[in-house]
Parts: sequence; C-alpha cells; structure tokens
Amino acid sequence: MNSRERMVQKGYFAFEELEVYHRSVDLAALIYKLTQTFPDLERFGLISQLRRAATSVSLNIAEGKGRGTPKDFARFLYIARGSLLEVVSGLHLAEKLEFVQREQTQPLMQTAYELTNMLSAFIRSLEKN
Repeated sequence: MNSRERMVQKGYFAFEELEVYHRSVDLAALIYKLTQTFPDLERFGLISQLRRAATSVSLNIAEGKGRGTPKDFARFLYIARGSLLEVVSGLHLAEKLEFVQREQTQPLMQTAYELTNMLSAFIRSLEKN
C-alpha cells in the first residue's frame, strides 16, 4: 500500500475521522435518492431545498473542524444542526404533499434524530472546554 492509499484509508483530513461527518454524508446521499422520486415541478422548490439543507450538514461539520478553535467549530456545528432540522421539516412537508409515504421517511427521520443528538453532544463537549 502506497502513502496515498494509506492517507485515503486512514482519512487525510481531520473531519474524516468523525462518525457524525460520515453519518451526515450518508443522510445527504439518501435525501438525494429520495428526492429523485419527487415531481419534476419541485426541482427548484422542495427538491433543491432538501438537497441543499442535507448537504449543508456535512459541509458545515467539515468547515468547522478546519477552523481551528473549539468555539468556531461549535458555531459551525450549530449551523449543521439547524440544517439538519431543516431537512426534517422538509420531509414533513414532502409527506404532507404526498410526494413520499411515512414508511419512506421514517429511516431518514431516525437518522436525523441520531445525528441531532450526536451534534448536540459534540457541541456541549466543545463548549465545556
């Protein structure tokens, strides 16, 4: 195994070592797949909003980890958590509009709930220090 392969396997960037980061990327990928079934007329509406909010979670975790101070990192984790709650709200709306069934959103809601708890615990730990 060469040095590049070791870096990719181990994680070259600090945020790649965070479970919350990987779980948020997985959630974003699931949101992208789910929204492929939405009506085409929602392409610039709810589809776009859900995708941007879901993507924002992992992006803010990555950016915050790179900021260098626990205070800055916590601020970005708050933003990530807000984006995650935006995803939850968007899923509620998608159900209400009958774009998806509850059975389709339930696993995503469970993941969002777990991620919210992870982000909140991470924020608390950063704010203690």
